[in-house]
Amino acid sequence: MKHLVWDWNGTLLDDLKLVVDATNVCLATVGGPVITAEDHRRDFRRPILDYYAHVLARPVDEVEFQLLDDAFHDAYRDRIDEVQLAPDALAAMGKWPGTQSLLSMFFHDELLVEVERHGLSARLVRVDGLPGTVGGHRKATFLERHLKALELDPANVVLIGDSVDDGDAARAVGASAVLYAGGFTDSGLLEATGLPVAYSLLEAVDLAL
Repeated sequence: MKHLVWDWNGTLLDDLKLVVDATNVCLATVGGPVITAEDHRRDFRRPILDYYAHVLARPVDEVEFQLLDDAFHDAYRDRIDEVQLAPDALAAMGKWPGTQSLLSMFFHDELLVEVERHGLSARLVRVDGLPGTVGGHRKATFLERHLKALELDPANVVLIGDSVDDGDAARAVGASAVLYAGGFTDSGLLEATGLPVAYSLLEAVDLAL
């Protein structure tokens, strides 16, 4: 493999606790249940509208999803400065011998600020986040655009991410993937994809190599 695409939330960025807290803030706005990290790792899915519908045990339309998404991101932004990289993120990035980039479903302009805050800009040949103002999308289309912008053959690319959707996106475009069990998704769900599963980012890079 020549190129590594990193996921951000739950992979390089160790933000599971903040995500769970912000999810509880947004669920409370509609009288939803309180979730734990274990609940989130078991139930999280994309599109995130489907995740909210599952947790609330009822349909969620686009209007309500926008309100939930806004409430989530407001709560998330309030405490983003508390969040750090995964403990072995820098060591894992340093172990990869080829080029690296970052593709996140976090909003693009805010992502650039966070990548710079954590001192990663010089390590990455491209950083792409989500355009627009509503989150929750699946990743495959964005990964396809990311690789086209880099003029890369997907056969020479491996993605490291922490969700089933990361694996689905890689498969959809013809790239390889390693799934990281230290993030947003239960390891059993990751293993059920049949893709390689790592329990640290250093191990993920080893598998990617």
